[in-house]
Amino acid sequence: MMISFDVGGYRFNHRTAGVLIDEGYVLLHRLANGKYWFLPGGRVELGEDSKTALVREMQEEVGLDVEAGRLLWVVENYFQLDGQPFHEVGFYYELTFDKAHPICQKDIEHHGDELGETLHYKWFRLEDLDDVQLVPAFLKTKLQNIAAYPEHVVFREDAST
Repeated sequence: MMISFDVGGYRFNHRTAGVLIDEGYVLLHRLANGKYWFLPGGRVELGEDSKTALVREMQEEVGLDVEAGRLLWVVENYFQLDGQPFHEVGFYYELTFDKAHPICQKDIEHHGDELGETLHYKWFRLEDLDDVQLVPAFLKTKLQNIAAYPEHVVFREDAST
């Protein structure tokens, strides 16, 4: 059972995400009919730690075996989606992965599956992230200059975006 519930008008999510960077590119994904790109990952299940959840999500969605390395960010993310306010707590990890896996081809868009919904995966140049609808938006700068130590980030989506 994924950790996501409604309380006090908010939807709470416990999320985990992975940072796959290779040769100046970062791997992002979006829902097939979505306009926003995210770091790959998903919701943590009850009784599951965030690293294990991330490894599971990557295997389930695209068949990629990863190793979750160091923790980069603990993120308290407040945003709205389709009028629903969200309070999300996320753990973001550096990932190591098999670069021979087909998803590592940077010149094509790849597809995965999340509970029957198609996901699109694509590599983006780090220097081009300003032109990408990446959420949460703080990642546009943080991905280009990852600190040597874990950071705590509180991000509140601007109501005008």
